[in-house]
This record gives sequence, C-alpha cells and structure tokens, in this order.
Amino acid sequence: MSSSSSFFTSSIGRKFVMGFTGIFLIAFLIVHVGVNSMVFLDSSGELFNAAAHFMGTNWVIRSMEFVLFAGIILHIVQSIILTRRNKAARPDDYAVSGSNVNSKWYSRSMGLLGTLILIFLIIHLDNFWIKARLGIGGEIPEGATPGSHDMFAQMKHVFSNVILVVVYVLSMISLSYHLMHGFQSAFQSLGLNHYKYTPAIKSIGKWFSIIVPVLFALMPLYVYFVINK
Repeated sequence: MSSSSSFFTSSIGRKFVMGFTGIFLIAFLIVHVGVNSMVFLDSSGELFNAAAHFMGTNWVIRSMEFVLFAGIILHIVQSIILTRRNKAARPDDYAVSGSNVNSKWYSRSMGLLGTLILIFLIIHLDNFWIKARLGIGGEIPEGATPGSHDMFAQMKHVFSNVILVVVYVLSMISLSYHLMHGFQSAFQSLGLNHYKYTPAIKSIGKWFSIIVPVLFALMPLYVYFVINK
C-alpha cells in the first residue's frame, strides 16, 4: 500500500498520471470535435441536436462526464505540482541560458497555456454545460424548449456575441500550442517512447494539434457569420 502511494507521489508517478489523464483528455477532444462538426453537415441543427441529445441522455456518457471532470482536475493538480518541482530543482541561470536551445517556447509555457485553457473551460461550462445540463442561470434561447437539450439554439445564442466568438478562437490557439507539446509528452510519460514509434507519434500529434483546434475554432465563426446571418 505504501509503495503504491509513494509511486503516485513521486515525480515518475505524477508524470505517469499526467500522461494517462492527458491521453484520456485527447480521446475526449476527438469525441467532442466529432459532435461539434455535425453543425457543418446540417445548418438546420437537427443532426447536431441529435448527437448532442445522445451525449446528454446516455447514462454511460453522463457518468463519464464526472470521470472527465475528475481527470481535468487531476491533470491540473499534477501539472502545478510538477511545474513547481521543476522550478525548484532547476537553477535560474541554467533555465535562462539553455531554454531556447533545448525546447520550444510553448514547451516552456505549458503552465501559462494550461491556465488560459482552464479559464476558457470555465467560460465554456458556464455557457453550455451548466445551463443545458443543470438548467441553472441565463434565459432560455429563442426557439429552445426547456429541458429539451436544444444545444443548437444555445449555441446560436452564445455565438451571437462577437466577444465570445473571439474568446473561443483565441482559446483554440492556446489549445493548439498546448497540444503541440502535450500530445507527444503524454505518450512519453507513459513510457511509450521508442525510436520506431516516436516519429509517428510526433507527426500524428502535430496534425492533431492543428486540425482539432481549427475545427473547434471554425464552429463559432461558422455560427456567427453563416447561421446567425
């Protein structure tokens, strides 16, 4: 029992947890972007609402939402602890003199990028999950029926605000850079680092870090400039 707990409190154990939760969150992004992309296939919103309704009423997926929240919190906590430990263990002069040579700027800014994404998540949850799932706060969007999980009407309502559209697009830029380092790092933290497979993981991670955030960013732009016009 003590050896198990000491592993998860060690640097290696914390990195393992970071990698595991990171891959879990990557899987969530794939599902989420798939549902969001339905809006591009059907501007009436019926296809999007059907997918959103399934996600919102299926008990397995609803249960996984709590696992997701736990994973996000654990990912953040472990990130903070590891960042503080790394700063404490690394002299300032070494970090400054060698950082530009040894790593990309976004690799050194994961804490900042993660903080920006956390702020975005709070805004996103307030705009959608809290209102649609819990029915707390805000007025019902025009055309939506209370308790109907009409996420399309909610989305049109939220993205009629150009400020929120800009916030979402900028947040996806932060997500893109966060994934640039985090995707490959998640696999490496789990020990999945091999000369045969690492180049492929890096390549997939690069395209994933571009394609997924771009699709997320296109959605509010599409709703604002096409659907709401």
